[in-house]
Amino acid sequence: MSKVGKLPVAIPAGVTVNVANGVISVKGPKGELTQKFHDEIDIKVEGSEVLLKTKNDAKQTNAYHGLYRSLIANMVKGVTEGFSKTLVITGVGYRAEVKGKELVMNLGYSSDFIAIIPEGLTVTATPDGKLTIAGINKQLVGEFSSQIRKLRKPEPYKGKGIRYDNEVIRRKVGKTGVK
Repeated sequence: MSKVGKLPVAIPAGVTVNVANGVISVKGPKGELTQKFHDEIDIKVEGSEVLLKTKNDAKQTNAYHGLYRSLIANMVKGVTEGFSKTLVITGVGYRAEVKGKELVMNLGYSSDFIAIIPEGLTVTATPDGKLTIAGINKQLVGEFSSQIRKLRKPEPYKGKGIRYDNEVIRRKVGKTGVK
């Protein structure tokens, strides 16, 4: 059995969890999320908790046990609080702005990057170079923010590029500092 999978998932007030036909759905004040699961894991809603049990002791089943517990916990947190990631855009002339369902970024290349904002995410851009990506699906928020970061990764000499708010860039001295 998985150490993570043994822990019950608490269901806060205002959140409903339904399990039927290999699909678990979590509905809360911010929206609804659904997830398919394998039949090797038995998911039960008892009172204000979700309990997961394995049907056998296979290695893959134990991996699913912890995985689905984490996914359900993230779904419950997503429909109650939501998830967000903040990106910082650093560089002369680098900027981003939201135009409808598009994110338009000038990142020092000859043309602007235009990214379509996925359904279920909200993106806000501030003039000081901060980009906040928020939504109820943790996987979608993380995936979209990593795709935006890939457009111009931070470089170690001047620190220009797109980085996460809590990310630390190790700076290098450069050619003239090695005397």
